[in-house]
Amino acid sequence: MTITASTILTARLRLTPLVVDDADAMVTVLGDARMYEFTGGAPLSLDDLRDRYGQLVGGRSADGAELWFNWIVRLDSDGSVVGAMQATVSATGSSAEVAWEVGVAWQRRGFASEAAAGIVEWLVDEGVDQVRASIHPGHHASIKVAAKCGFSPTAETIEGETVWLRTVFR
Repeated sequence: MTITASTILTARLRLTPLVVDDADAMVTVLGDARMYEFTGGAPLSLDDLRDRYGQLVGGRSADGAELWFNWIVRLDSDGSVVGAMQATVSATGSSAEVAWEVGVAWQRRGFASEAAAGIVEWLVDEGVDQVRASIHPGHHASIKVAAKCGFSPTAETIEGETVWLRTVFR
Protein backbone atom coordinates (compact mmCIF):
# COMPACT_ATOMS: atom_id res chain seq x y z
CA MET A 1 0.00 0.00 0.00
CA THR A 2 1.38 3.35 -1.00
CA ILE A 3 -0.19 6.43 0.52
CA THR A 4 1.66 9.72 0.59
CA ALA A 5 0.74 12.46 3.01
CA SER A 6 -0.31 15.65 1.35
CA THR A 7 -1.71 19.02 2.28
CA ILE A 8 -5.48 18.93 2.74
CA LEU A 9 -7.57 22.03 2.14
CA THR A 10 -11.04 22.59 3.56
CA ALA A 11 -13.28 25.64 3.46
CA ARG A 12 -11.38 27.43 6.24
CA LEU A 13 -8.40 25.24 7.05
CA ARG A 14 -5.10 24.04 5.64
CA LEU A 15 -3.84 20.74 7.06
CA THR A 16 -0.11 20.38 6.43
CA PRO A 17 1.93 17.21 7.01
CA LEU A 18 3.68 17.33 10.37
CA VAL A 19 7.34 18.40 10.62
CA VAL A 20 9.40 18.53 13.82
CA ASP A 21 9.50 22.34 13.77
CA ASP A 22 5.70 22.39 14.18
CA ALA A 23 6.36 21.70 17.87
CA ASP A 24 7.29 25.37 18.30
CA ALA A 25 3.70 26.48 17.61
CA MET A 26 1.93 23.37 18.92
CA VAL A 27 3.50 23.57 22.40
CA THR A 28 1.26 26.59 23.03
CA VAL A 29 -1.82 25.05 21.37
CA LEU A 30 -1.44 21.90 23.49
CA GLY A 31 -0.29 23.77 26.60
CA ASP A 32 -3.69 24.10 28.29
CA ALA A 33 -4.23 21.33 30.86
CA ARG A 34 -7.94 21.21 29.92
CA MET A 35 -6.88 19.50 26.67
CA TYR A 36 -6.18 16.34 28.67
CA GLU A 37 -9.43 16.06 30.64
CA PHE A 38 -10.62 12.97 28.72
CA THR A 39 -7.35 11.58 27.39
CA GLY A 40 -5.20 11.88 30.49
CA GLY A 41 -1.66 13.13 30.59
CA ALA A 42 -0.36 16.65 30.75
CA PRO A 43 1.13 19.24 28.39
CA LEU A 44 4.56 18.33 27.07
CA SER A 45 7.60 20.59 27.19
CA LEU A 46 8.90 21.89 23.87
CA ASP A 47 11.80 19.41 23.94
CA ASP A 48 9.47 16.48 24.67
CA LEU A 49 7.05 17.55 21.95
CA ARG A 50 9.94 17.86 19.47
CA ASP A 51 11.05 14.33 20.40
CA ARG A 52 7.51 13.02 19.94
CA TYR A 53 7.16 14.70 16.57
CA GLY A 54 10.55 13.32 15.57
CA GLN A 55 9.15 9.82 16.08
CA LEU A 56 5.88 10.55 14.28
CA VAL A 57 7.40 12.05 11.13
CA GLY A 58 8.98 8.66 10.44
CA GLY A 59 5.56 7.71 9.13
CA ARG A 60 5.58 4.05 10.11
CA SER A 61 5.46 1.92 13.25
CA ALA A 62 8.66 0.06 14.14
CA ASP A 63 7.12 -3.26 13.08
CA GLY A 64 5.80 -1.82 9.80
CA ALA A 65 2.20 -2.81 10.60
CA GLU A 66 0.95 0.79 10.65
CA LEU A 67 1.42 3.87 8.53
CA TRP A 68 1.32 7.13 10.51
CA PHE A 69 -0.09 10.33 9.06
CA ASN A 70 -0.13 13.53 11.08
CA TRP A 71 -1.18 17.01 10.09
CA ILE A 72 -1.03 20.41 11.72
CA VAL A 73 -4.31 22.31 11.38
CA ARG A 74 -3.90 25.93 10.32
CA LEU A 75 -6.38 28.66 9.58
CA ASP A 76 -6.22 29.20 5.85
CA SER A 77 -6.82 32.93 6.34
CA ASP A 78 -3.66 33.70 8.30
CA GLY A 79 -1.78 30.44 8.89
CA SER A 80 -2.45 30.38 12.65
CA VAL A 81 -1.96 26.92 14.14
CA VAL A 82 -5.11 25.67 15.90
CA GLY A 83 -4.65 21.91 16.29
CA ALA A 84 -3.53 18.58 14.91
CA MET A 85 -5.02 15.53 13.22
CA GLN A 86 -3.74 12.01 12.98
CA ALA A 87 -4.57 8.88 11.05
CA THR A 88 -3.04 5.49 11.76
CA VAL A 89 -3.56 3.32 8.69
CA SER A 90 -3.13 -0.44 8.54
CA ALA A 91 -0.26 -1.54 6.30
CA THR A 92 -2.83 -3.05 3.93
CA GLY A 93 -4.57 0.33 3.68
CA SER A 94 -8.01 -1.11 4.36
CA SER A 95 -8.62 0.49 7.75
CA ALA A 96 -7.61 3.53 9.77
CA GLU A 97 -7.96 5.01 13.23
CA VAL A 98 -8.27 8.79 13.43
CA ALA A 99 -7.94 11.33 16.22
CA TRP A 100 -8.19 15.08 16.47
CA GLU A 101 -7.17 17.83 18.85
CA VAL A 102 -7.99 21.50 18.64
CA GLY A 103 -6.58 23.96 21.16
CA VAL A 104 -8.95 25.31 23.81
CA ALA A 105 -8.78 28.85 22.39
CA TRP A 106 -10.11 27.61 19.02
CA GLN A 107 -12.77 25.17 20.19
CA ARG A 108 -16.51 25.59 19.55
CA ARG A 109 -15.94 27.00 16.07
CA GLY A 110 -16.34 23.81 14.05
CA PHE A 111 -12.63 23.46 13.27
CA ALA A 112 -12.38 19.89 14.62
CA SER A 113 -15.39 18.75 12.57
CA GLU A 114 -14.10 20.45 9.44
CA ALA A 115 -10.57 19.07 9.79
CA ALA A 116 -11.76 15.56 10.72
CA ALA A 117 -14.11 15.50 7.72
CA GLY A 118 -11.16 16.51 5.53
CA ILE A 119 -9.04 13.66 6.89
CA VAL A 120 -11.83 11.11 6.47
CA GLU A 121 -12.45 12.25 2.88
CA TRP A 122 -8.72 12.00 2.15
CA LEU A 123 -8.60 8.47 3.62
CA VAL A 124 -11.62 7.35 1.59
CA ASP A 125 -10.05 8.83 -1.56
CA GLU A 126 -6.91 6.81 -0.77
CA GLY A 127 -8.96 3.59 -0.67
CA VAL A 128 -9.49 3.15 3.08
CA ASP A 129 -12.83 1.37 3.62
CA GLN A 130 -13.16 1.46 7.40
CA VAL A 131 -12.33 4.42 9.64
CA ARG A 132 -12.52 4.25 13.43
CA ALA A 133 -12.24 6.74 16.26
CA SER A 134 -12.08 5.97 19.98
CA ILE A 135 -13.95 8.54 22.07
CA HIS A 136 -14.47 8.89 25.81
CA PRO A 137 -18.24 8.58 26.43
CA GLY A 138 -18.23 11.87 28.36
CA HIS A 139 -16.46 13.87 25.66
CA HIS A 140 -19.57 15.36 24.07
CA ALA A 141 -17.65 17.67 21.72
CA SER A 142 -15.76 14.74 20.14
CA ILE A 143 -18.97 12.73 19.93
CA LYS A 144 -20.48 15.58 17.90
CA VAL A 145 -17.41 15.68 15.64
CA ALA A 146 -17.66 11.93 14.99
CA ALA A 147 -21.37 12.11 14.24
CA LYS A 148 -20.88 15.04 11.83
CA CYS A 149 -18.25 12.99 10.01
CA GLY A 150 -20.57 10.03 9.50
CA PHE A 151 -19.29 7.79 12.30
CA SER A 152 -21.65 5.63 14.36
CA PRO A 153 -20.96 4.30 17.85
CA THR A 154 -20.33 0.58 18.25
CA ALA A 155 -20.67 -1.68 21.28
CA GLU A 156 -16.86 -2.04 21.35
CA THR A 157 -14.85 -0.21 23.98
CA ILE A 158 -11.10 0.19 24.31
CA GLU A 159 -9.71 1.38 27.63
CA GLY A 160 -13.06 2.93 28.53
CA GLU A 161 -13.55 4.69 25.20
CA THR A 162 -16.34 3.89 22.77
CA VAL A 163 -15.22 2.87 19.29
CA TRP A 164 -16.99 4.84 16.57
CA LEU A 165 -16.99 3.46 13.03
CA ARG A 166 -17.49 4.72 9.53
CA THR A 167 -17.55 2.08 6.82
CA VAL A 168 -17.38 2.86 3.11
CA PHE A 169 -19.22 0.53 0.77
CA ARG A 170 -17.75 0.72 -2.70
